Amino acid sequence: MSSATKEVLSKVRRMIPPMLEKFHKGQLGRVAVIGGSENYTGAPYFSAMASARLGSDLSHVICTPAAATVIKSYSPNLMVHPLMRQSENAKKEHEPAAWNASKDPESNADRIAAQIKDLLPRLHVLVIGPGLGRDPLMHATVAHVIRAAREQELPIVLDADALAIVHTQPELVSGYDGAVLTPNVVEFGKLCDALKVKVGDNAPETARVEALAKTLRGVTVVQKGAKDYISNGETTLTVDLEGGKKRSGGQGDTLTGSIATFLGWRKAYLDRLWDVGKDPIGEHELVGLAAFGGSAITRECSRLAFSKKGRSLQASDLTDEVHISFLNIFGEDDEVDESRLLPDSLVSAYYCLTNPAQAYAQGKASQSKIHWQKKVHFSSESHLSRLDESATLR
Repeated sequence: MSSATKEVLSKVRRMIPPMLEKFHKGQLGRVAVIGGSENYTGAPYFSAMASARLGSDLSHVICTPAAATVIKSYSPNLMVHPLMRQSENAKKEHEPAAWNASKDPESNADRIAAQIKDLLPRLHVLVIGPGLGRDPLMHATVAHVIRAAREQELPIVLDADALAIVHTQPELVSGYDGAVLTPNVVEFGKLCDALKVKVGDNAPETARVEALAKTLRGVTVVQKGAKDYISNGETTLTVDLEGGKKRSGGQGDTLTGSIATFLGWRKAYLDRLWDVGKDPIGEHELVGLAAFGGSAITRECSRLAFSKKGRSLQASDLTDEVHISFLNIFGEDDEVDESRLLPDSLVSAYYCLTNPAQAYAQGKASQSKIHWQKKVHFSSESHLSRLDESATLR
């Protein structure tokens, strides 16, 4: 990890709320993911669960009725709202609120979006795009929701098929510093082509993301790749943490959910729900830091999952690593009850069983005098609840 990355992570750490008894449900993040068409139910689930596992208090999914039943079966922890409609299904249902006699997608989208807009005052962040698909009615509905979210200054994270809307309607997000775009390599190229963003052949690696962010007048863009580049056109950050080597579909959904949680914490930070110190971070800088934090978590999730699953890695494996990734990168402020720590021998045995590849590498690295400190906490039922590792070079 570079010194620059460590410096940025120390800033990100400042926006993470402490665990205080005075907080009540919903103060530390209310996130909704809009997507989930009939054919794509996994993506909104992965995004919403990443948000919840990272620490958002309440996690919603707004999707089609066909997707809602499936997503509800994935987890009882998510609140699922079957408010979206696809064109063909809306016609079959003959719902006045979804499909009027004129069969005008724009008119019907406004009617459908009205129900979603009613939810916005209850939310802190919107993620739009996971599992959205290319249906015209879905896209028209989302466009209405983006306008309403922007009017209410609600942060939005756009990914996947929602980025296609930006191709044709860049004015929806242009100039809105509460918007974060998370394109992959292909999506990034399409955005640059659609918005006529060009840089010279010998330009720095960050030139294109900076140019795209400037074209969108201050929108934060996360250019995903071997390194993640984050820019709002004025400030550019590079996330160089190691990730996994498997590029299975759905990993970007962990990113959107993670960024959303940090944006929810941004609101808590700005509301001063705890003592943030004498030199608070600026409101606009926090957006980039939220994107950086989400990227760091996702890359660590990918690294951990790949170390265990290798080529068989799936998006669901990243979901399982969100909490330990948070501990690895940011730690926790809780004091350790030394009486509840396991003997070193048992900790070592557990570590070797659960991380054989890393344990082998550790043994090889012991010649370089790397000292590992491991602390394992057990609940009152004697179940393993946390493994906290830190490697310190001596």
